[in-house]
Amino acid sequence: MYNVSTGAAAAGTGGALAATGAVSLVWAFVAAFTLLSAGLALKRIAPARTR
Repeated sequence: MYNVSTGAAAAGTGGALAATGAVSLVWAFVAAFTLLSAGLALKRIAPARTR
């Protein structure tokens, strides 16, 4: 579906941006959002405690 050079360029660009730390705040926000979403999903599917 994609050319080999397109995939390599995208991977190289993403790696270069991550290595510079220019987007570290964005990645921190994405990681926090992902962890929060996973936690809420686990809480939703866990059985409720009853007494």
